[in-house]
Amino acid sequence: MGHVKARSRTPATKTSLQLEAHQIIMRPLVTEKGMQQSTDHNQYSFEVNMLADKTQIRAAVEELFEVEVEKVRIQKRPGKQRRHRFKQGTTKSWKKAIVTLKPEFRIDFF
Repeated sequence: MGHVKARSRTPATKTSLQLEAHQIIMRPLVTEKGMQQSTDHNQYSFEVNMLADKTQIRAAVEELFEVEVEKVRIQKRPGKQRRHRFKQGTTKSWKKAIVTLKPEFRIDFF
């Protein structure tokens, strides 16, 4: 057998899109579970831009609400299949961020 030359791979360069803080945080998710998390664990849920990453989300929350963030967790929520009359479709996919604040900070939505 002959010698097979390994193909050299160039590392993929990730281009990050520069988004403003108000473009990253779409809206807060005010639900029963979210309110329970905010009182018990100082965690707040937001719908965020699909292109945003954890560091951008952290910076946007700190800038918009003037708080210090301890941890950011994200979830990609897939769209659900829906039917309208005779047509099949799906709702849009979206990204959810659960932001834990440092103990001395709070966000008041109301």
